[in-house]
Amino acid sequence: MNSLLLKLYAKSQELKNNEEGQDMVEYALVLALIALAATTALSGVSTAIVNQFTAVSTAIG
Repeated sequence: MNSLLLKLYAKSQELKNNEEGQDMVEYALVLALIALAATTALSGVSTAIVNQFTAVSTAIG
């Protein structure tokens, strides 16, 4: 029983100190931030485009 607990403790320490995969998490966070910024920017652009089409439609009609 003690050897099992010792193995579990050793494995938990190994997992705690392991930094593998940290870069992927950082890249995912940066990608999410870029996607959020692009969505915000494009929503403003789409509003401007709709306003321009409305102005052209009003001028024609």
